[in-house]
Amino acid sequence: MPDRSREKRPADLNLLTFSIVADATAEEPEQEPDPYEGKHPAPVELGRQGGLKGGQARAEKLTPEQRSEIARKAAQARWAKPR
Repeated sequence: MPDRSREKRPADLNLLTFSIVADATAEEPEQEPDPYEGKHPAPVELGRQGGLKGGQARAEKLTPEQRSEIARKAAQARWAKPR
């Protein structure tokens, strides 16, 4: 059913009745636009194309010392913020 909450309805009772009947008896229902139109079909089927690889790939390349240093800096930044 189409969203009619944002449509401005006529103030005249006859025109309002006509518009309600016209909406109720419309031959073709309004269709929502396809959100995937114009997109490459393969990534749409698989989800995001490489969008979730970045953080995991970076973490695999870091040494344990580098990860520890990054975590230490993040903790210092969190605790340094005024509350």
